[in-house]
Amino acid sequence: MTKKSSKKRKAKIDRKTTETKVTGELVIDGGGTGNVATGIGFLDHMLSLFAFHGLFDLRLKVKGDLEVDMHHTNEDVAICLGQAFKKALGACKGIRRFGSSEVPMDEARAHVAIDIGNRFSYDGIKFRNVTEQPDLSSIRSNKTGENYSMEDGNDFLKTLAQNLGMNLHVDIISRSDMHHMLEAIFKALGIAMDHATEIDPRRKKAVPSTKGIL
Repeated sequence: MTKKSSKKRKAKIDRKTTETKVTGELVIDGGGTGNVATGIGFLDHMLSLFAFHGLFDLRLKVKGDLEVDMHHTNEDVAICLGQAFKKALGACKGIRRFGSSEVPMDEARAHVAIDIGNRFSYDGIKFRNVTEQPDLSSIRSNKTGENYSMEDGNDFLKTLAQNLGMNLHVDIISRSDMHHMLEAIFKALGIAMDHATEIDPRRKKAVPSTKGIL
């Protein structure tokens, strides 16, 4: 298996609104280097883990209206990251397209499955083996400093998938504190996206669809 192509797949990130300014670069065929400064410490940590385990090089510098709240910054970073992947992948020629990973983080365990097929589907973080889905907004941690929540993580994942054009399924198999559950999710997402963006040498430059186009 190989992830690298003859030419590195990368995209510049540049988005400016009245609420946020986001700049940086994504390199899909990277080495796992994350240089992330969003102003939200917990999100920086999650994206650095995502880049490291996905072997992506990710540079992000963000100035957002955090004096209001973190929602605009959280959402705009997800928009930019999804659009950067979409731009860097182009027509998606030769990629494996599908990827999945299951990652433990102490007591927490998360499973992520994706399809980079130019179609969006995301039904939220699901807690497997429980009768009633918990309210994500109630799962918070005062350890993160900014009071980042599972709902914030859920919003980030939805926006990322929507702007990339990706089917994304996220299951929590074993529950723990919020930090460990989200950490398992972001690590699993990085690994799954690494697999999905790998170049399959058997497919060469073909688009991974019987339609001939994604």
